[in-house]
Amino acid sequence: MSKDLHLENIRREYSSRSLSRKDLPKDPIDLASSWIDQAIAAQVNEPTAVIVGTATPEGHPSMRTVLLKEVLDGKFVFYSNYDSRKGRQIAANPHVALTFLWHELERQIHVEGTIKHLSPEESDAYFAMRPYKSRVGARISPQSHPIPSREYIMMRFAAESLRFVGREVPRPDNWGGFAVTPSRIEFWQGRDSRLHDRFLYELQEDGSWSIHRLAP
Repeated sequence: MSKDLHLENIRREYSSRSLSRKDLPKDPIDLASSWIDQAIAAQVNEPTAVIVGTATPEGHPSMRTVLLKEVLDGKFVFYSNYDSRKGRQIAANPHVALTFLWHELERQIHVEGTIKHLSPEESDAYFAMRPYKSRVGARISPQSHPIPSREYIMMRFAAESLRFVGREVPRPDNWGGFAVTPSRIEFWQGRDSRLHDRFLYELQEDGSWSIHRLAP
């Protein structure tokens, strides 16, 4: 980094869109789905990328990025290795957070809720749709665990690929879907002068959602 680069002076104005109370549906999943669709239609970079926040057993935050694969029955769905670092943290503490960030649209969605595994049948159905190499990779990768070298993982990949040539690649038991049920969803739309539009949905006991505008 150049010694002449002053990070405090890096800023930009947001002015391409706005978000008002009249734009908000009663159910935040409808708005979230619409924003995701708009990000895909706008061909932004990685429109389905979502940051997943979990916690370590000591309560320390832990973050990583995955790809959203579906919004199903009000839940945000992604797939991963159950034995990975995030998988182990989720098993110990089902409270998670999600963040979608679309720089090109000057938008963010922040989600808080609980997470659980999809059924084996649902995970099987999605796994069967994946490209062959992705299915093989899911079988051989000890995700998040140390490995001795890149050659090690490539050799395992090559061996497993040959093993299943011309055959169906079965889903490993330690890989499958995660579904996040939200209880809090915030929509953030960048505005000029840092007076951003922020609206918070919170799930109520009767299943309805309260809606509040938040200060930027």
